[in-house]
Amino acid sequence: MRSPVVFLLLAAFLPASQVLAFKASDFKTCAQSGFCRRGRALSARALAAGSSWHSPYSVDPSSVVLASDQASFTASVKSSIYPAVQFGLDVRLHEDGVVRVRMDEVGGLRKRYDEAASWALVQEPHVSRDIAWRVGKGAVRAVYGEKKNIELVVEFEPLKVTLIRDGVEQVVLNGRGLLHMEHFRTKEDSKPATIEGGEAQAPLQSNPAAWFEGEEQDAWWEETWSTWTDSKPKGPESLSLDITFPNHRHVYGIPQHATNLSLPTTTGPDAAYTDPYRLYNSDVFEYLASSTVSLYGSIPLMHAHSAESTVAIFNAVGSDTWIDVGRTAKGTETHWISESGILDVFILPGPTPAEVFAQYTRLTGTAPLPAHWALAYHQCRWNYVSSDDIRSVQQRFDMEDIPVDVLWLDIEYSDDHKYMIWDKKNFPDPVEMIRDVEALERRMVVIVDPHSKRDSNYPVYKAASELGTLVMPKSGSGEYEGWCWPGSSSWIDFFNPKSWDMWVSFFKTKSQDGQWSWIESSDKIGVWNDMNEPSVFNGPEISMPRDNVHYGGWEHRDVHNLNGMLFSNQTFNALFHRTDPPKRPFVLTRSFYAGSQRFGAMWTGDNLCTWEHMAVGIKMVLANGLGGMGFAGSDVGGFFGHPDPELLVRWYAVGAFSPFFRAHAHLDTKRREPYLLEEPYKGMVKDVLRLRYSMLPVWYTAFKEMSTTGIPILRPQYVVFPNDPDGFAVDDQFYVGSSGLLVKPVTTPGATSASVYLSDPQVYYNYFTSHVYPASNKKATLGRTVTVPAALHEIPLLIRGGSIVPTRERPRRSSPLMRKDPFTLRVALGVDGAAAGEVYLDDGEGYGYTSGEFVWRAFGAETKKASSKKAASKELRIWSRNRTTQGGSDDVALYNPANGFAQDISGVRVERVIVFGVDTRPKTVNVGDGRTVEWEWEEGVGFGATAEGKAGVLVIRDPAVGIASDWEIVVAF
Repeated sequence: MRSPVVFLLLAAFLPASQVLAFKASDFKTCAQSGFCRRGRALSARALAAGSSWHSPYSVDPSSVVLASDQASFTASVKSSIYPAVQFGLDVRLHEDGVVRVRMDEVGGLRKRYDEAASWALVQEPHVSRDIAWRVGKGAVRAVYGEKKNIELVVEFEPLKVTLIRDGVEQVVLNGRGLLHMEHFRTKEDSKPATIEGGEAQAPLQSNPAAWFEGEEQDAWWEETWSTWTDSKPKGPESLSLDITFPNHRHVYGIPQHATNLSLPTTTGPDAAYTDPYRLYNSDVFEYLASSTVSLYGSIPLMHAHSAESTVAIFNAVGSDTWIDVGRTAKGTETHWISESGILDVFILPGPTPAEVFAQYTRLTGTAPLPAHWALAYHQCRWNYVSSDDIRSVQQRFDMEDIPVDVLWLDIEYSDDHKYMIWDKKNFPDPVEMIRDVEALERRMVVIVDPHSKRDSNYPVYKAASELGTLVMPKSGSGEYEGWCWPGSSSWIDFFNPKSWDMWVSFFKTKSQDGQWSWIESSDKIGVWNDMNEPSVFNGPEISMPRDNVHYGGWEHRDVHNLNGMLFSNQTFNALFHRTDPPKRPFVLTRSFYAGSQRFGAMWTGDNLCTWEHMAVGIKMVLANGLGGMGFAGSDVGGFFGHPDPELLVRWYAVGAFSPFFRAHAHLDTKRREPYLLEEPYKGMVKDVLRLRYSMLPVWYTAFKEMSTTGIPILRPQYVVFPNDPDGFAVDDQFYVGSSGLLVKPVTTPGATSASVYLSDPQVYYNYFTSHVYPASNKKATLGRTVTVPAALHEIPLLIRGGSIVPTRERPRRSSPLMRKDPFTLRVALGVDGAAAGEVYLDDGEGYGYTSGEFVWRAFGAETKKASSKKAASKELRIWSRNRTTQGGSDDVALYNPANGFAQDISGVRVERVIVFGVDTRPKTVNVGDGRTVEWEWEEGVGFGATAEGKAGVLVIRDPAVGIASDWEIVVAF
């Protein structure tokens, strides 16, 4: 741990926001950002002009050129206020119905940054060959879709793009005439024209663009904010675009912000916020729990939803972007203002949430299937101070019989913050320490930040400097020098391809050709990439100057929001190539962009130990899931402050139902590892952790589904029930994958119960008590609210009727020790007496699953009349089969029941089946081969109950059936 004296010395170099609480003056507002001021002023002029306002941009009809296969078309676009400036339009339809609209300046003084999409996309999308464009006098049109019910209309005068489904407008670009691509120009060209007056008159200044751009050249050529001046050598180059969803009143996404899932408004008389939502990756210390302030990551993806359809837009821009959101009587208006870049917008037509997720992840990729251990509990602190400290923490977990899989090291493990170089005073035996952790089937994660101490004896800095792969200052030569944890620092420019092999070589555990590598590590270590916004303590807005220069001559302003993704991308790549065959890398990143889901997990940053931060963390994780970043979580307990026992217990319950489950704390906080709590709180946290471990089969299966379909692990109400308007704004409860588990974390102090909203006419059961919440009367309204017990030792967790939930109930100290443990199946009978579920299993570490080394089982249950007159009046059949289909995945086609992994777990059995909703005592319970098994029944109400009560529960004990085998259990009544 850093001494108080050292911390005070460092504090002298830190921005105030890094020493105290959130300080708004460390970050710009829209009014302090020149291009945002210009964009909002443009919108204000349009609003004031009313119906007389018109966009100056139009398509030249004579320039329309259809591709030879008619899959796309191009055209010239002109601006009436700058007739000499040329723009090019490119519109194409993808095979899955996604529309891509690109516009760029043609033949300008400079090239606009156009590479954001190339970093975000997993591949160049396949363009449809079945589209027939119709070119008319005023527009180009295309009708497509299986039902031919989708129409794309590109109008010429003014330029407007509209997506229509079933005759209803879904998405409109430039419908309000706010499109403006500030073209490159010179200062001389920017001077207003002079008109000579008469003999008695002074010359007049004429600016024909003033009605649109305004009279002032606001921050065109230089901009000063606080103590920093941005030189803006390219002049004005911002991009403004209005995107309207005329019939969708709920919009979601554009993470990362601490706010509601259904985004509150920023414009209009009842606006919830005064500033637009900002996308500018920032190191925000103790961020506000409700704000439009940009945080650590930026995904320019927005979903729009109504009871009739879901659509989305992905705006592939990497620069600072502000987004206004306003409501109309039937829909939503948004205004996107970016500092630089081309117009490159993807319109995702849906029309369901699931199809939007599929469309987006076909563009940017799905999250990979992580290592199984990464889904278990992670214990972190800034900082565990020595090798012996790590060993002691591990020992205490084991003494208290509390499970943990991962121990973390923050920055103080390193010698003078030279990452990958151990502080040998406190960590004299790092390899032995790591082995001691791994010997108990646990893992370590170690932080590696992007800043490199400017020390010629530091091999990381030395290699990057000699290779010429460091970010440059505005001069375009040399090395940019800024201040971060090590003091004087430079940053590797991961846009430079020469840096990639270098970074891979650093993570080898054996030296390659005499080059330095991190040999004092392990091929099982995970890596934590922090501070990669990038955070620069003495830079503007705690980041790099915008006129810094990256590979290819691009300014930092062009690529700022991409920067963090490239760092975690190359770290993932380095860990992937660490061994042959490779193991699944674990990388945690703080900063991210569209496509970052391909490279690991994220967390919500430097939160506070408040109830408000715990609550908004849930909403942020849900929003990140919509943006593809489903492997997400918040620091349990809050990074800053001292949570009281009640808050800490509740936060562990939140963490246990987050995809990424880590406790973390600031160096100034008291130690708060679970074993330090007094009873009864220690026992409560232990129970929560054991619950998480028992449900790892559920989480791993949900991760598998996300990796193949793109549907997030945590699913908001509107995603599961897209036709229920009362659920569209619900963001304090969620479903876990397709498991049927519905959780409502408690986020208010002193609670003893929780109100849970249920959208569907289905029966629900309390996971712990089997209490029944019966289906609503079909004649009643769709949704209903039920009250669930939620004392401090309770979690409001329901199983939806019709679900089968697989768990492993034997407590272990780490998850790898559970690999051969038996399963319990909870069968929650639905209103029709049926249920279904699944479980996915593989070795949890390597890539054998890509060649068929896995087990993927589908479970089913059905209640029906007996098949024989001699039998009882009805019977319940429960079975297991191979799962035969999975959208977006070829895995099942590869499956061979005799694969090595399936053989390895052939002895793993189902040791218990618990059936909820059985209101009649069974007569017999047999396995399909005729064997009779032991069972017991607790009297209660059935799946068709009309009033609340305790469910009848049938427990089938040790049916001796294999988890990887086909089987059937028959319950006769």
